[in-house]
Amino acid sequence: MPDVPVVALKAVSVELQRAFSARKPATLTVLVMSTTTRFVPPRSALVAAWSDERAAARAAREVGDPASEWRHLERAHILSQPAALLHLRTHAAMLGAGIRRHDRREIVGQLLRVLMAGPGSLTGRYPVGNTGGADVNALIPMPIPDDLVPFLTYATHTEEQP
Repeated sequence: MPDVPVVALKAVSVELQRAFSARKPATLTVLVMSTTTRFVPPRSALVAAWSDERAAARAAREVGDPASEWRHLERAHILSQPAALLHLRTHAAMLGAGIRRHDRREIVGQLLRVLMAGPGSLTGRYPVGNTGGADVNALIPMPIPDDLVPFLTYATHTEEQP
């Protein structure tokens, strides 16, 4: 490995700290044996992004915007799939949204998904990118929004998406 000046390493460290404090994915070019590698946020960044989406869903619910609440819950679902507990908590929140809307189809769909979410996440058998609502097939992978891809690349160990 070529010698990298300490100043350069400190500069990379500062950039990483800024990216994580802003809770945004960062793209950095890192010199390693004359090759470049795309920086991928660690699992803690995935949890932070999931928390942000859940907070945005709660804020939307508090101001009476169920469409925005649902959009953020779908994004939280996409982020939660690799982690069983987060996945279950997201489906519980989606079930709550269905109950508040008096949507029988969503309630039944979420009850079934609550049963499948934990085992699916634990075994790695879940449809990557699926938004998690009863309005979509629970077994079909879907495209991941571009801004969420960096968080899931680390969690799913894949650069590809459906």
